[in-house]
Amino acid sequence: MQFDADKISPKQNYKFLSGAIIPRPIAFVTTLSEDGKTVNAAPFSFFNVVSSDPPLVSIAVQRADGAEKDTARNAKQKGELMIHIVSESFVAEMNETAARLKPDESELERTSLHLERVEGFATPEIKEAKIKLRATLEKSIAIQNDAGLVTADLLLARIVQYEFSSDIFDEEKEYILPDFLDVVSRLSGNDYARLGERYTIRRPD
Repeated sequence: MQFDADKISPKQNYKFLSGAIIPRPIAFVTTLSEDGKTVNAAPFSFFNVVSSDPPLVSIAVQRADGAEKDTARNAKQKGELMIHIVSESFVAEMNETAARLKPDESELERTSLHLERVEGFATPEIKEAKIKLRATLEKSIAIQNDAGLVTADLLLARIVQYEFSSDIFDEEKEYILPDFLDVVSRLSGNDYARLGERYTIRRPD
């Protein structure tokens, strides 16, 4: 089957991309709203590493009918965001935060997750996460469609601090232990996946 991307609908492009590019890591992001009180939380699976020098990650936040989502707007206004890697123990709670609420409503109120403050950061983070990537906004890039409408905000976030739970980190080798992380990845539709079986292939010299 063959399709020309410019001759199908945005919905079809989304279906094909999210179904083909799997599994995808999930960035579970908290940001602080303009009022300085409301903590917004949302998951994003258009997420990956950009660079290790400097340590940058990308998060693409899709717009709804041209309107910015809370995460993109808050990150631009406040300049920081907390990124959490999702473990299976709280994936159902994470899913609850995908609900579309008003900017002054916290998605976390739909969950039993706990927030905690971090010295040096205004934005609280989620206590239950085993990996926390504390970040500042390096750059925001507006993504336009062929009609000139901004359809997504591509956030480049610079990691300024890592925190790993002791049960998923080998201090001697400085390795993250995936078997104890119970990481969850995104597929298409309403589907998620566990890490599954791992195997090793050595790179050529």
